[in-house]
Amino acid sequence: MSEKQLHEDQFYITGLKENNTSVIQAIYKKFVPKVIQHIKNNNGSEAEAQDVVQEVLITIYQQATEKKLQLTCPFDAYFFLLCKRKWLNELKKSSQKEVTFLNENVSKDESLQEMVFQTETFSEKQALFDLMFQQLGEKCKEVLRLSFVTKSMEEVAVKLGVTYAYVRKKKSLCTGQLTQLIRESVHYQSLKNK
Repeated sequence: MSEKQLHEDQFYITGLKENNTSVIQAIYKKFVPKVIQHIKNNNGSEAEAQDVVQEVLITIYQQATEKKLQLTCPFDAYFFLLCKRKWLNELKKSSQKEVTFLNENVSKDESLQEMVFQTETFSEKQALFDLMFQQLGEKCKEVLRLSFVTKSMEEVAVKLGVTYAYVRKKKSLCTGQLTQLIRESVHYQSLKNK
């Protein structure tokens, strides 16, 4: 099977990843009004639509940064479908609101469907990680947060005012605890199989 070709709209992904103001403004100007209108037509408010847009853009940014997201379909279709599905999930969660999606022309493009699936899976895994991370003790959270953003464990030890040996052991224990929490989660098996 041949390698999928990078779509010319990759510059939107790159722009988000690099926090390029002009690209972000272009996304808001070209693509966001369609999302807002769609959500407003389906029992949502403008504020809820803005929240969905923000969450989807953050997910795309995180995936671009952590997983080197390669766009193989038009950005418009990818972004809109992610927002649409995110809103549908919000409606299902709140279940007080009736889902009234009109039958719209949704692309049957396999590349688009695959990209959306990958992004949604990435987002679900990130949400599970965040949820389990919050269950850790404060010291574990502090050690892990610092180790995520600091170049060396020596720097983490200095920032915390502890020894290098202590911080290494604590990070190892906290990582093990976080891994165990994730693996014991109800959602882990379903995500593992995706």
